[in-house]
Amino acid sequence: MYYITTSEAAEKWGVSGRSINYHLAAGHIPDAVKKGKLWLIPADAQRPADNRRHEGTTQKSLSSDLHNILVSTTIPMPHDNPEAILDTVSEERLRLQYEGELAYLRGDFKRTMRCFDRTEGDDAARLRASLMAVAAAISLGDYRAYTEIDSYLKRCIEANQGSDMAAIAELALASVAVSVTAPNMVPDWLKEGDFSAIPIMAKPHTLYLRSKYFFCVDRYEAMLAVAQTALTLSAPEQGITFTGIYLRVVCAIACHHLEREDAAVRWLLEAMRICLPHGFITPFAEVATLLGGLVERCLEREFPDYYDAVIGQWKRTFKNWIAFHNEFTKDHITFILSLRECHIAILVAHRVPYAKIAKQYNISVGRLKNIMLEIYEKLCISGRNELAKYIM
Repeated sequence: MYYITTSEAAEKWGVSGRSINYHLAAGHIPDAVKKGKLWLIPADAQRPADNRRHEGTTQKSLSSDLHNILVSTTIPMPHDNPEAILDTVSEERLRLQYEGELAYLRGDFKRTMRCFDRTEGDDAARLRASLMAVAAAISLGDYRAYTEIDSYLKRCIEANQGSDMAAIAELALASVAVSVTAPNMVPDWLKEGDFSAIPIMAKPHTLYLRSKYFFCVDRYEAMLAVAQTALTLSAPEQGITFTGIYLRVVCAIACHHLEREDAAVRWLLEAMRICLPHGFITPFAEVATLLGGLVERCLEREFPDYYDAVIGQWKRTFKNWIAFHNEFTKDHITFILSLRECHIAILVAHRVPYAKIAKQYNISVGRLKNIMLEIYEKLCISGRNELAKYIM
């Protein structure tokens, strides 16, 4: 096939270069290909119709529809029976949001993806569902599904710049960046705390993501302050919210890294008491490696019946999150460490003194050194500096 450049196409069709770029971004020119920063257009391509005036009206309609969905799907779930929220929602497109969220919290990621798939053709509902679906795809290790969602979100941003649609799509992509600890992918607006473009209903979730960004850059005091502020702003809660659960977990992580173990235990147990009676195991399986054995100890202490479920999910999904982390940060790590070894490796990578780690695990410093030698051998590395590159 013979191709022409954008300037040649603009001259051929008698339009501006800006108009050509608009049609390329919107996907209106079939078979156009991008090579680096250069677009190539088939020489026999027909000039696309300019429907921007109509699309502007459609964009406003979509933003209004998205606003209504966000309002309708941020209602807290009843403390005693979260499932009852489904009885209060009459529209299927709204039920799908809650069904996907409940399934995600219980570790049924395939069901979350089925709920997302059923929103096809409904852009407002699909965007809302993307916030959960990207995480479910990663937990499943389904790279194909993730890339499809990623491409969809990026198309939404290009086609709806400056709208609530673009803001929610950017929020979904930002959630991936902070969740896989890839600060190189975090957008500038989240780093800087500029939430002016974010719809008000989504701002508690945005604060949660900002607290996770601070974790990515080892700013634990800021992490704790943002999470606590977000919880204060959302109180008093009338029920269970996804963001409320995760903000408590974030507070536990921050306190742990600040060596405030009693406070970390309080936050973690508070989250567990909200979640585990309803089978919500995902928030704890996701952070088991970040809390240095604290998740296991709290489970053994108050929720022993859920120990196997939480740690079992960790074993199934942790390697998938690490694989995505590696893809985004270009690290190289194997997945052959035990849960205990992962805890210890993370502490060593963060340069926590051996004496303190040994005391936490009730072992001698000599035994800890032997464990580290085993870890280095498994990972085919020679010492702490290389370990830090893998872990951090």
